[in-house]
Amino acid sequence: MMDYPNQRSHWYSLAIVVFAADQAAKSFIDLSTPLGWSREVTPFFNLVHVLNPGAAFGFLAGAGGWQRWFFLAIAAGASAWLAWMLAKPARRLEALSYSLILGGALGNAFDRVARGQVIDYLDFHLRGMHWPAFNVADIAITGGAIALVAASFLDPGSAKPSATDDV
Repeated sequence: MMDYPNQRSHWYSLAIVVFAADQAAKSFIDLSTPLGWSREVTPFFNLVHVLNPGAAFGFLAGAGGWQRWFFLAIAAGASAWLAWMLAKPARRLEALSYSLILGGALGNAFDRVARGQVIDYLDFHLRGMHWPAFNVADIAITGGAIALVAASFLDPGSAKPSATDDV
């Protein structure tokens, strides 16, 4: 089903809500806990206060500083493209995907501009193995990417006819 033009503002609003929730959580952690802080919540989950100068899973974290601007440029370009995609008619699941990814990308980009690094605070672990810490923006980006993949499988119109269909 296509999104109606007057509903597009809802998708932009969702991106803003994701951005705001991400920044609220990061600000709370930043203002209420010292850097390096950790609190066990469950046997498999901690709240932490860590900074990530890299991308997902600390990719390029120790690259010397240039990665801040590199990831910021990627986030800006992706955000512009996502905002453009949301301006076009889209199926609900696609629009949801774009909104989640846009809100998350803006949240992490804001951190790079304002703090130079991204604040991460969710730390899951099991039997001594830790998943890299992450945040609400990362959840939105990952959820949006999964939904976008699902949307590509659910679109019956995306299948291209084969050459033998004309015969």
